[in-house]
Amino acid sequence: MSRPVFTVHTPDTAPAAARPVMAGVQRKQGHLPAAVALMAESPELLKGFLGATAVFESTDLDPVAREVVVLTVATRNECHLCVAMHTATLAGRGGTPELIEALRAGTALPEARLEALRRFTLTVLDHHGGVPDDELDAFLAAGWRPRHALDVVLGVGTYTISTFANRLVDAPLDPPLAAYAWTPAV
Repeated sequence: MSRPVFTVHTPDTAPAAARPVMAGVQRKQGHLPAAVALMAESPELLKGFLGATAVFESTDLDPVAREVVVLTVATRNECHLCVAMHTATLAGRGGTPELIEALRAGTALPEARLEALRRFTLTVLDHHGGVPDDELDAFLAAGWRPRHALDVVLGVGTYTISTFANRLVDAPLDPPLAAYAWTPAV
């Protein structure tokens, strides 16, 4: 059985329910990302992901911490597009080259508090949310609060949608992200 072909939709070819969402993304970003054009096949998926993203952006995690969660999920799920996109985002939010390099490589982060966040995110993924007490204790001991643990779960869910959808449709890297291209380590 061959892989189904997914359509890179335009505002004219997309299902009606996806069209206003696509128009909003295009207005906000100045272009229509290929991943959005592909996700538009399922307006519910597109709306769900963008809605969850907006909610995740409003959590108590600061912008750099949110990108640590996203890049941890993206590298774990091997989404080349998400890694490139969020590398660009983190660079724009003041992420240091050392932080970005470590996140892309899946290695320990230079700042202990962010490393605790990265490790906790991996533990949430590895244990499907059933985080062992000692791992939760280590996360909290690094200065995070119980609320942040739940914010991580929201980030994991949000970016699992994105990474899985982008991999399923084989979303290409948009030209503005070429400088941030990423390939998983062997």
